[in-house]
Amino acid sequence: MALIVVFVALYLVPVAGVVSTSLKTNAEIAERGIWALTGKLTLANYIDVWSTANTVRYLINSFQVAIPAVAVSIAGGTLIGYALSKFRPRGGTLIQLVIVSGLFVPPQVLLVPLFTMFRTLDLLNTLWPMILIHSAVGFSICTLVMRNFFDQIPDSLRYAALIDGASEGDVFWRVMLPLARPALAALATLQFTFIWNDFLYPLVFTSARDDVATIMLGLLNVKGQFTVAYGTQASLAVIASIPTVVVFFVFQKHFVRGLLSGALKE
Repeated sequence: MALIVVFVALYLVPVAGVVSTSLKTNAEIAERGIWALTGKLTLANYIDVWSTANTVRYLINSFQVAIPAVAVSIAGGTLIGYALSKFRPRGGTLIQLVIVSGLFVPPQVLLVPLFTMFRTLDLLNTLWPMILIHSAVGFSICTLVMRNFFDQIPDSLRYAALIDGASEGDVFWRVMLPLARPALAALATLQFTFIWNDFLYPLVFTSARDDVATIMLGLLNVKGQFTVAYGTQASLAVIASIPTVVVFFVFQKHFVRGLLSGALKE
């Protein structure tokens, strides 16, 4: 129990510090420090970061990266995972190994060849590098997870639907896909959070243009003229965390069931 309290504190204390800092003026932070308690709370930092920084542009850019990357990776991973699980093609294990092999390579190792490739394609300082990379990486993860999920569904369910006259497409869309909602919700939540919080790829591929920066790179761009604008950065950090929190609460019920899929016998 004590260990749980320690881990919870390690997560919650920094969050509380960021929220508290976002409600202080920069002058008070400079005078009393980030962690000093205060009775004066202000929304000035939120108003400032929303009106003067490119916050709306950062948020739009992040959504333009996250939504298509999540959709492509989950759609592709679900189709391939289902095919590998239920059709069992010859060499299916090798196919899956090839698909997930990209997960074994640290992303930092791929930065130079990726940078060279996107420069050749004239895609630097656009959102396409992040969309393509996260779609590819997510495709590997989603394929692995969805194959394991479909392996838990008895083949007799598919055969029964086929005997009743359903086509393979009907079996997938009307039988298997509804059963896969928990796994899809878990993947959507994890993928969206991972992509939304990504800092490395936007820094490498879009740092030359502020108008294509994502929200995480925007945190780096928001700074004071002579000092670090802790209050402004903290308020933007709070704003940046809201979409991931909303996504988690929307999919919370299915998310927990998706994580437990295959772990418990019914």
